Amino acid sequence: MTKDSVKAFLERKNIEISARRYGIDALSAMAQGLFCSLLIGTIINTLGTQFHIGFLTEPVWVVNETTSYTVGGLAMAMTGPAMAVAIGYALKCPPLVLFSLATVGFAANGLGGAGGPLAVLIVAIIAAEFGKAVAGETRIDILVTPLVTIGIGVGLSAWWAPGLGAAAMKIGTLIMWATELRPFMMGVIVSVVVGMALTLPISSAAICAALGLTGLAGGAAVAGCCAQMMGFAVMSFRENKWGGLISQGIGTSMLQMGNIVKNPRIWIAPTLASAITGPIATCVFRLQMNGAPVSSGMGTCGFVGPIGVYSGWVADVASGTKAAITGMDWLGLILICFVLPSVLAPLINMGCRKLGWVKDGDMTL
Repeated sequence: MTKDSVKAFLERKNIEISARRYGIDALSAMAQGLFCSLLIGTIINTLGTQFHIGFLTEPVWVVNETTSYTVGGLAMAMTGPAMAVAIGYALKCPPLVLFSLATVGFAANGLGGAGGPLAVLIVAIIAAEFGKAVAGETRIDILVTPLVTIGIGVGLSAWWAPGLGAAAMKIGTLIMWATELRPFMMGVIVSVVVGMALTLPISSAAICAALGLTGLAGGAAVAGCCAQMMGFAVMSFRENKWGGLISQGIGTSMLQMGNIVKNPRIWIAPTLASAITGPIATCVFRLQMNGAPVSSGMGTCGFVGPIGVYSGWVADVASGTKAAITGMDWLGLILICFVLPSVLAPLINMGCRKLGWVKDGDMTL
């Protein structure tokens, strides 16, 4: 095939090999798929648990009498398929390719561990483009297209996803090294690293869970995650209004990844905010996250991070290791998780705007 014929084939198949198509369109869509599965499931579970809503906390499906799923659990279980289908939608896949990506996403996310979202992004893009290439080219399209899409997707998942998961967990090495430092530097490093991991297409929650990150380090992680989520939510309010405030503030800052690829400087403000709130959490308020370690990497998503801190307080009081929950505890939690990120990030971003690094529309979802 000549260069011109290859170009014509790619145009006919709507296969556009570009940084914008893969690094912005696909990544932004994947974040929406994540929101509609893992994050909305987390919110549903949190609502059910905190408000004692029976039909949200009781299992609706039990598998082999050992694994049970609530309504929120079902949504969370579909994280991989939701992200992959969202990517396929962004890549303008024909129906048979789009539907086949559900299997690809399930495999990539499951095998990718902490790097599951990144594995889904890479594998789903490749599987989708190969699927598009063969779609409609044979008389048995209904067999060929799913076979190619799923075959390539699952094969690459088995080959690459575990390695991507291991690479994502390398961040854990840096986090664990930081936990051995004095509280100030530990607060800065853990807050910044875990916060950035939350915004990247990897799972900060899985990393924190695997590391068993609790105590002061867990508190610093909560601070960093909240700084990213509340920081982006508030400083992008002029572009995204109330919908953006809610979707980022109690959803995920990963929604901004497409915009970060276009202009990395929009990431300066929430990251610097986390570098400030982290040591305040560890040195001033001695904020500890002694709930489930996974809560350390969730931030304000469904308010899981703050609730994790609170549940740790309750457990510590019950065990006698903490005398009581004080007003200073509550002040620290509210300031670290909500107030300081909402003030610091927009202020820092104002400086970035004056320098011409950030302009209107850079954070539009």
